[in-house]
Amino acid sequence: MSYKISDNFSNMKPSATREILKVTSQPGMIAFAGGSPDTDAFPCEEVKKLSSQILGENPVSALVYGVSEGYEPLRNNVKRWLYKTKNINFSNSDLIITSGGTQVMDLTTRVLTSKGDTIICEEPSFIGSLNCFRSHGCNIVGVGIDDDGMNIEKLERAIKENPDARFIYTIPNFQNPGGTTLSLEKRRKMYELAKKNNIIILEDDPYGDLRTAGEGLPSIKSMDTDGIVIYAGSFSKILAPGIRVAYAVVPSEIIPAFTIAKQVSDVHTGVLNQMIVSRWFDEYNVDFHIKEIQKIYRRKLNLMCDCLDKYCSDFIKYVRPEGGLFIWAKLDDKIDMMQYVKKLLEYRVAVVPGNAFMIDDTAPCQHIRLNFSTPSDENIARGVEIMGKAYKELSV
Repeated sequence: MSYKISDNFSNMKPSATREILKVTSQPGMIAFAGGSPDTDAFPCEEVKKLSSQILGENPVSALVYGVSEGYEPLRNNVKRWLYKTKNINFSNSDLIITSGGTQVMDLTTRVLTSKGDTIICEEPSFIGSLNCFRSHGCNIVGVGIDDDGMNIEKLERAIKENPDARFIYTIPNFQNPGGTTLSLEKRRKMYELAKKNNIIILEDDPYGDLRTAGEGLPSIKSMDTDGIVIYAGSFSKILAPGIRVAYAVVPSEIIPAFTIAKQVSDVHTGVLNQMIVSRWFDEYNVDFHIKEIQKIYRRKLNLMCDCLDKYCSDFIKYVRPEGGLFIWAKLDDKIDMMQYVKKLLEYRVAVVPGNAFMIDDTAPCQHIRLNFSTPSDENIARGVEIMGKAYKELSV
């Protein structure tokens, strides 16, 4: 059989992160390449109890088809929580439940773009979103990031050069992979630019609740008086990724189109999982839980940064994130990045090469992405020490 692959997929490559994760499962591998939350942050006993309650009381209600927009009690709980914690109101928007955060990118692209349309995004950016945009045949225009997020002057230039761009994609809090946080001034300027040029902002915020330092900043969606921002949030990082429950706050006028796109994609998100998350809100203090998991990530982030400063300061530069799960580390120009990544694998330390997060992954890149949430404290210290050792060997 000769198989013809869709033009949208024929030139796509597997996610470099996912490919490296196949290696990280090997015994003895120190995994700085992942992106999963620390399993100590999972409220396992609570989920076990809630699952038993739901299936013990009325199992049929959790096993039938659900509404495409989402389980109504969960939608109401999330709306109240977003208003209380992020000042997001629903005067011009509504909420739809999705199967993981990446589905929000897929639904947005399905609804707002046609093949050949342009999307403006940060560069580097999350490989899952980049591949989503590519799978729909979109043209991606990258805008570089500074220490305080997307460069607004370059964004303005990109909009002028691509006046028909369909939306701007940004990860404003502890960006993946860059670790940067979009400043308040830049959030306001981005919103004004989008409003002026009649372009939508897709605000992807999976890490916003994982702040470990500094003051929280208002979401761009909280500024949205014109219905031009789609806000994506997820329970993968604050509850558990395997539950696959996330949500999108979408301008009301395009909610019907999002609902149809959801029906085409998977009909609805798993009802049992939605019910678990909804009862989690009902029976537990979600905000207290978030504060507790922030302590875990604060400790691990500081440990990795301290180790980098101790073992790698002569060849690595980075901006210390104020939260999230990643550090974006720039190698000295004297070292070949891919050669270094391969050397680390010989020592059973896995990192993600930075070019995986670039729009053109063949362009020169001196960055690597390090994850501190997955490895143990012991492996963080040992792995970073090995990073320093590997550099010295390559420098001889």
